[in-house]
Amino acid sequence: MSGDGSVRIGPYEVALLRGGPRAAVTTAVVELYLRGVVEAGRPGRLRTSGSSPEEAGPASSPLPPLAAAVRAALHRPAGLPELLADPGVGQALTELVREVRSAGLSRTLPPHRGRAARTALRALRAAHPLPAGRGEVPEGDVTLVVALYGEEALRLLVPRFALRAGLLPRVEVTDKPFHRRAPRGNGSSGGSGFSSGGAASCGGSY
Repeated sequence: MSGDGSVRIGPYEVALLRGGPRAAVTTAVVELYLRGVVEAGRPGRLRTSGSSPEEAGPASSPLPPLAAAVRAALHRPAGLPELLADPGVGQALTELVREVRSAGLSRTLPPHRGRAARTALRALRAAHPLPAGRGEVPEGDVTLVVALYGEEALRLLVPRFALRAGLLPRVEVTDKPFHRRAPRGNGSSGGSGFSSGGAASCGGSY
C-alpha cells in the first residue's frame, strides 16, 4: 500500500514506525488471530489454536515473515514480552527495520519517524480514518487499522481478545469505595453519621 503516492508501506512497517517493535508484534498477533491460528490462553498469554494458516480459508495468503516468526515462537504459550525476546521474532523485526530503511522511511536504528514516514502515516490515516464501529472495517483492513491506531483500534475491533491476550492494559480498581453504617443513637457524642472512602481509580500501561 502506498502511503504518500510513491512509497510502498504495509501494516507491519506502519506499526513499526508508529509504535516500535511491540506495535509490530501486536499487529502480527492480530493477523494470526483473524486467521484463526492463534487464540488467547490464560490471561496475558497467547497460544496456537492447532489450525494452520492454510486452514483459515481458500483466500488466505502466506504469512508475512514477522507473523510466521510469532507463530513459530508460540510452540508453547507466551506473552508479548516473551515474543519480543524470542530470537526468531527478533530476526524478523531486524529484517523489517531493514525494509523500512531501504524504503527511505527511516535512517536510524531503531527506526525513527522521519519526514517521509510522517507523510506516509498521515496519508494512510486520511485514507483509513478510525471507524465508529467494527462493521465499518473490511476484514482485509483490520490489521492496517490496528497498525495505524494501536490501542484505540484494539478496543474497537477485537476488544475481548486483546484484553485476554495482554495486548491491552487491564483496568484495576485500586481503592474501593467504603461506606460505614451510621451509629445508632441521637448523635450527641459528635462525629459524622456516615464516612465514605475515596473514589475508585484505575491504572495500567503497556
